[in-house]
Order: sequence, then C-alpha cells, then structure tokens
Amino acid sequence: MTTTLFALAITAISISFFHTASGPDHYLPFIVLSRSRKWSISKTIMLTIICGLGHILSSVVLGLIGVFLGWQLNKITFFQDFRGNIASWALLLFGAIYLLYGLWLAYKNKAHKHFDVMGEDVFVYTHKHGEMVMPKDRVKVTPLVLFAIFVMGPSEPLIPLLFYSGLNRSITEIFTLISIFTISTVLTMLAMVLLGVYGYSFIKTEKLERFTPAISGAVVTLCGVGMVFLGW
Repeated sequence: MTTTLFALAITAISISFFHTASGPDHYLPFIVLSRSRKWSISKTIMLTIICGLGHILSSVVLGLIGVFLGWQLNKITFFQDFRGNIASWALLLFGAIYLLYGLWLAYKNKAHKHFDVMGEDVFVYTHKHGEMVMPKDRVKVTPLVLFAIFVMGPSEPLIPLLFYSGLNRSITEIFTLISIFTISTVLTMLAMVLLGVYGYSFIKTEKLERFTPAISGAVVTLCGVGMVFLGW
C-alpha cells in the first residue's frame, strides 16, 4: 500500500467512525427494538448489517458521481502533466469547503433527524437542538422505516476521496476506499449496537453529533494538507 493510499484509507476509516459513533441514530433504534421486541442477537446483527449496507450504498452512489467527474476531468489534455498536484489541491479544497459547511450547520442549528424512546417503541422526528416536538410530528420506527432512513442519509465526505481517486484514474484506490469505508461503517455500527444490547452505556454524543459534518470536513482537509505539503 502506497503512502497516498494509506492516507486515504485512514481518512475513510476516520470519517466512517466519527460519522457512525457520534450519531445515536446509527445504533440507538437497534438497541431499543432488540430489547423491547426480544430479538435474537442474530436478528439484531442481520438488521444492523442490512441498514448499514443501505447507508453505505447511498454514500457510494454519491461518491461514484465524484469518481465520474474526476475521470472526465482527467481526459482533458491540459491536466495530464499537473494531475497529481491538481488532485491533491482539489481534495484540500473539498475538505476546507465541507469543514466550513459543517461549522455553518452547527452555528445555524439546522434541523436534523432524531430518535425518541417511548416505552417499547422508538419514534423518529426532525428537530433543532433545544426545540420541542409535538407527538403528531413523530413517526414510529419499524425495520422498513429504519432501512429507508439509512438509505436516505449518505455520508457526503466520501465524495472528495473518490473524486481524488477518479482524477488519478486509480481503480485500486476506488475499490480500496469503498471496501474500507463499507467494513469500517458496518463494524462500528455493530460494535455500538452490541455494546448497547448488552447494557453498556455510552458517552453522551448529542453535542458532538452537531459537529459531525465539521469533524468529517476537518479530517478530509487534514488529508489534503498532508498530500499537498507533506508529500503523502
């Protein structure tokens, strides 16, 4: 594995871990439903994996758009001699923009989905931090609803990583990043769910969750800085 690919892989792992572990919506519904409905561990694991793969699929679809754009851009003759530098600067620029976007989201306190446990049921709703939500605005979570939520909630920071690999026309990088992102996301979800099922408590992540996009942007930016200035 080259230094560049190693840096991209660590970035993908970091993004998937922070994105998954900092959001209770990635594991709390599975924990509550497993306990309240007395699911077997195998059923809990299976549903977690299925929803995790759905979540990854939507992320990869967006990422492949980045691959396509990078691949097309690379066909322009002017870019051939400067491809490496342009790809690294593009990654840095993407990361910086997403970091600023994440900070703006945190500052503006944008509405986001959340889960609420009521007895043996779990409800999903959209709200802002500190905002009250009326019961009529909540939707009861079922396995099908849970899968739909994960499919419609991709991880956008994967896009600049795959754009970088597309710009370099590297099938190896694209395949490696998608594989690593998939494995890391599913394993993180499984770990959080199983710990919760067996009664282990978690550090409160509500405040950290608000800054998840900014953290992801910072990780991509750091990777871009390493490639541009440190020769990764």
